[in-house]
Amino acid sequence: MESLWKKETGELQAQESQGKETYDVIVIGAGMAGILTAYYLQEAGKKVLVLEANEVASGQTEGTTAKITSQHGLKYSKLLRNVDRERAEGYAKANEEAIREYERLIKELGIDCQFEKCTAYLYATVDERVLKKEAKAASLLGIDAFYREKTELPIKVLGTVGFRNQACFQPLEFLKVLCQKLTVLEYRKVLKIKGQEVITENGTYTADKIVVATHYPIKNVPGFYFLRQHQERSYVLALSGCKKINGMYLGIDGEEISLRQAGEYLLLGGAGHRTGKEKRCYARAKLEEYARKYFPEATVEGFWAAQDCMPHDGIPFIGRYSWLTPNLYVATGFQKWGMTSSMVAALLLRDEICGMKNPYRHVFSPQRFLIRAGGWKFLIDVKESIKGMLTGLFYKKAPRCAHLGCGLHWNAEEESWDCPCHGSRYDKDGKILDNPSMRNLENKL
Repeated sequence: MESLWKKETGELQAQESQGKETYDVIVIGAGMAGILTAYYLQEAGKKVLVLEANEVASGQTEGTTAKITSQHGLKYSKLLRNVDRERAEGYAKANEEAIREYERLIKELGIDCQFEKCTAYLYATVDERVLKKEAKAASLLGIDAFYREKTELPIKVLGTVGFRNQACFQPLEFLKVLCQKLTVLEYRKVLKIKGQEVITENGTYTADKIVVATHYPIKNVPGFYFLRQHQERSYVLALSGCKKINGMYLGIDGEEISLRQAGEYLLLGGAGHRTGKEKRCYARAKLEEYARKYFPEATVEGFWAAQDCMPHDGIPFIGRYSWLTPNLYVATGFQKWGMTSSMVAALLLRDEICGMKNPYRHVFSPQRFLIRAGGWKFLIDVKESIKGMLTGLFYKKAPRCAHLGCGLHWNAEEESWDCPCHGSRYDKDGKILDNPSMRNLENKL
């Protein structure tokens, strides 16, 4: 399942070195968050090394729909209800600033990556009242939002919320330029972080500061991120032959479909589920049925999947990994909005590591505890983890995840073994596809 972006761009080339020197900062993970963080730290005068287990952007960045937006579903009405006004406003401003920073950087570096400003819409087919509340909440927090009843889509909607001045782009073309300016060592799988040392299969590297930008954190303790978020999979079709659309769209009820134009292709996303919980997913069939219903003239040109970390309170974790690790940092929990959140993370981590004040530090602090915002989701995740671990212990026919021993489920559509506890995935031969697991299954299938 190769993404449209991968087909268009191919392999990304980065600067390489022997990697034998001591660095100011080591960034683990060469996806959008890792590359952006390394770029801004280098611009700030730091000597930076990026370590990547596979190839640059070979993880979740490759599977994104590449919307650069502050519109993250029904986000702002929920934030105003569950957290304080200052935190909700900080979340909105940080993401709006991230959009503007992408635009500034792309213009400054002259990157040809199909960057386009557009309006992002939420649409409802069942109940539009929640959209009116969302438009009011977003406007209250400083976002240029409006409510409208009609769209350009061939879908009967009851109402929409639009956010002006949002954007989309080709993420791998963007990264192709940035990674050429950085020192990146590919195929350097990290095995352990010990103090200021990063131990890989190919040697040990040392730095004053270390950033874990591996999508899902690979270090369990301290931090305990496996107790603070779960993972979900979602799927995308690339369609040709459709009438072009001008905006970006996300349904908030009914089929909950995502739409955006990418050159000649219409990207149609959805069919999401918790990783490891859909034994018979049929995601492609579901999306193709939707395409036939609303875009009967379309031809399917591609199909791929992505995986997202879902924090209980709906806010990413960006900052110090834990109270006990002052020189270790993390960026995770981007939900389904990794492009904007990656820029938020890069700017915040640069400021943290360089000793500069950032007005959004408290919003994304990994040390926060917002029980009201995510308490019930925490209980659901604990239940799923206990269930998965018991399956791993007592149901011997199921292979056990190398992360914490949960029983794996076979995903027939993607031909993978998926963990319902924390989202690790393996191919049919037991090789790691998605973290937090750091080890292959090794003859356990």
